[in-house]
Amino acid sequence: MSDNPSTPPNVPRLTVDKELALGEYANFVSIAHNFSEVLLDFGRTMPGRQDIPVVARIIMNPFHAKQLMRALNHNLKLYEQNFGPITEPPAAAQEPPAGGAN
Repeated sequence: MSDNPSTPPNVPRLTVDKELALGEYANFVSIAHNFSEVLLDFGRTMPGRQDIPVVARIIMNPFHAKQLMRALNHNLKLYEQNFGPITEPPAAAQEPPAGGAN
């Protein structure tokens, strides 16, 4: 029996290497899939750049991708319960067509 009654037995302990501990900021994700895999390319888009550098690539099977989707939904609901609704950004203002009347 475990010395710590609050820790369930056989629960794996998550560890993070020093190199990964700071994480990577991403504000873009590209998602692709085939029959057996889901590919997530996380990137960082910046104003004035035409490219989006990929900072992390995650490949998982569809079962784990669906578990990830459920976990994200659950955690975003908890987030909104604690901090209020997550609002969508305003739509970008459309420029008038070229040559249009003022």
